[in-house]
Amino acid sequence: MIIRIVQMAFKPEESEKFLTLYRKVEPHIKAFEGCASVELLEDLSEPHAYATYSLWHRADDLERYRASDLFAATWKEVKRMLRQKAVATSYRKL
Repeated sequence: MIIRIVQMAFKPEESEKFLTLYRKVEPHIKAFEGCASVELLEDLSEPHAYATYSLWHRADDLERYRASDLFAATWKEVKRMLRQKAVATSYRKL
């Protein structure tokens, strides 16, 4: 099992737009082959900061998603909303 955490801090005026976009694409991410789950987390100490926590059956599944049109289109929108570069880290569940 692969765990992917992506930390993102948004411009205050873009935060609601991001939440709307996330709600729209979340079902499609969950339906993507190899995705076991995806959740959105809100940072308790930093306003307008969120993280996605996703579980993937295999590293190949995550890489296929990252190479998909769904990811490309979504990430293009998300990147312009960020106030700083996102931090993405992958882990293997032991």
